[in-house]
Amino acid sequence: MKATYIDYSETNSFSSTALSYLSRDPKLRPFLFDYPSIEAFDERIRSKRQTPDRNVLSEVLKDQYLNTGIAESWSSEDPVCRNIALLKDPQTYTITTGHQLNIFTGPLYFIYKIVTAINLARQLKEAFPDNNFVPVYWMATEDHDFAEINHTSLHGKPLKWDFDAAGATGKLPTETIFSTVKEYRKLLGLSENSEKLGQLMESAYLEHKTLAGATRYLVHHLFGEYGLVVVDADSPALKQQFADIIEEDITSRNSFRLITETSKKIHELGYATQVNAREINFFYMKEGLRERIVEENGVYTVLGSDLRFSETELRDEIRQHPERFSPNVIMRPLYQEVILPNLAYIGGGAELVYWLQLKANFDHYKTDFPLLILRNSALITDETFGNKLCRLRISLKDFFKETAQLQKEWVLRHSKQTLSLADEQKEFKSLFEKIKLRAYKIDPTLGPSTEAVKARLEKALGNLEKKLIKAEKRNHEGALSQIENLRNKYFPGGGLQERSENFGLFYLKYGDELISELVRHFKPLDFKFTVLEP
Repeated sequence: MKATYIDYSETNSFSSTALSYLSRDPKLRPFLFDYPSIEAFDERIRSKRQTPDRNVLSEVLKDQYLNTGIAESWSSEDPVCRNIALLKDPQTYTITTGHQLNIFTGPLYFIYKIVTAINLARQLKEAFPDNNFVPVYWMATEDHDFAEINHTSLHGKPLKWDFDAAGATGKLPTETIFSTVKEYRKLLGLSENSEKLGQLMESAYLEHKTLAGATRYLVHHLFGEYGLVVVDADSPALKQQFADIIEEDITSRNSFRLITETSKKIHELGYATQVNAREINFFYMKEGLRERIVEENGVYTVLGSDLRFSETELRDEIRQHPERFSPNVIMRPLYQEVILPNLAYIGGGAELVYWLQLKANFDHYKTDFPLLILRNSALITDETFGNKLCRLRISLKDFFKETAQLQKEWVLRHSKQTLSLADEQKEFKSLFEKIKLRAYKIDPTLGPSTEAVKARLEKALGNLEKKLIKAEKRNHEGALSQIENLRNKYFPGGGLQERSENFGLFYLKYGDELISELVRHFKPLDFKFTVLEP
């Protein structure tokens, strides 16, 4: 593949807050450790004070990989095995991305997140050879929103796992996903690559009892050669390191107060926020149950259940069973940074926005705030893409405009007629200023009437211009139809390809080279959108 890079602002697909972050807006600086750069990583390494229990982390990971059956045949030279061992070294740091347990990996950006983490770890190793950097995929096994993960799309056709799910998704049994796996495999068609991917999906989902196990197996077989470590933080040993913060935050409401204050400051600067803090930002979790904790008159209640705790009972429960307390989106990042020797978090635009709301809470709990990295984004095209743009005389940047806007601009450029009435509008405004002045001299109260007439005539001229363009479009129906078809192909549903299409579509063509090509072309610290062509 060959890669072309364009600015994110030219894709018309990212929020104003994300674009302000990429432009290093100084107004956002108080909500960060620093903007990402090699120099900032140097400072983050030198100033890092967080001391997670590395031995516990390494042992938990070993057990998780053994329980999935992955580690049974490992040697010390296996990249993942080596990285897990390296986590015991004080000079080793993690580069983390996280995502829900979407079936079959869900949309393409799941893959892009992980590749970004892998490449950033490699780049940092080149910059700081005395240190080690481990790419990490944090499985959101405690999330309970099954409707967000039970579907994907292949060849534009939806696939869905129908199941009456309850509780944390990582613990969901995979025994009912058989028909969905078979449907996915059928859509792959018949080829060497489809056979390989189909067998991988069957091994992942039909030979592992839980969704967490299936996802670990699948992600490992896609990225294990790059040393990617998959973390499932739903662990009593890991939660024990977070227990003091769980207890303090539930009883003192610190995260609610601090994040609410930060959100207000961000709003006052003109930026939108992504999440709202609750008074208690933890769920209570048992088999088949993950429900919010609320407090009223000193009694802590687990919604949707009969569970009740006094404050003393709640504190005892946290100390004895910290694994039963599951952080929500507000507290999950803090938990991550407590148990990992982490330097950076890689996320999408919406994730970066909600991380901006969290720094004051990190500071309160004396936890290092990571550098925030916008994941790489890409558009994967085919062999005909460049030629079609060339024949239509459409630039790559223009191709990212909405279909109607692109078609309108195309017609204006290629018509032999003058369709724009912009010059006439200017003449009209100049003429009307004279009329307005004359009317004012006759009677000052005629001003509003004059403006009303002006507005009606401006609207009429605008409508006439639209009719001229619409009429001229009929003379270019063939080209405009090609533009629409091309846009529909690469922007399904009007959005970026990566937000809806599954990676399987491209694995059929490229096989294992798909990921190796992404690794070759993604540049985490350049912050450019990648367009890939064969």
